[in-house]
Amino acid sequence: MLSLVLKAELEGVIGLKPTDAEENPYFYTFRVKCTSCHEVHPNWVSFNRFEEHEIPGSRGEANFVWKCRMCTKTHSASVIAGPHAYEADEKKKGLKILELDCRGLEFIEFKPDSTQGEWEAKGAETSTPFAEIDLSEGEWYEYDDKSSEEVSIKEITWTIGRA
Repeated sequence: MLSLVLKAELEGVIGLKPTDAEENPYFYTFRVKCTSCHEVHPNWVSFNRFEEHEIPGSRGEANFVWKCRMCTKTHSASVIAGPHAYEADEKKKGLKILELDCRGLEFIEFKPDSTQGEWEAKGAETSTPFAEIDLSEGEWYEYDDKSSEEVSIKEITWTIGRA
């Protein structure tokens, strides 16, 4: 089991999470490594939590199915929990945004690719909705008209660890 953990400094916003609904899914983008031969796939891979793919030679399904080019083994991963909303007070320890059941592979790096989906949050004091948040540059700035204050998301770090 792997977890995608987010740490960030939220100023004036709460409830940061990917915009992720069945009619508008977020595509999670990772660098993937085979745990059998330790080969790292040269390209980023993306998948969403709503699509299910058959696992060859199995009766099961998974959100992501991958055949390693080096050892030719088929591996899979599925989202089992999340996405969870990140609140402003979680910077010290981080928050498990997503929990993944990985079989034969491990995700080694995450990229919040804006071409694969966006993030959303709301004003901490005003509940002003902020949509179409792009975290790909590592920070985000906006203005909350209701509070007449700048809001931001800074010092973003992503880690992937064993749950």
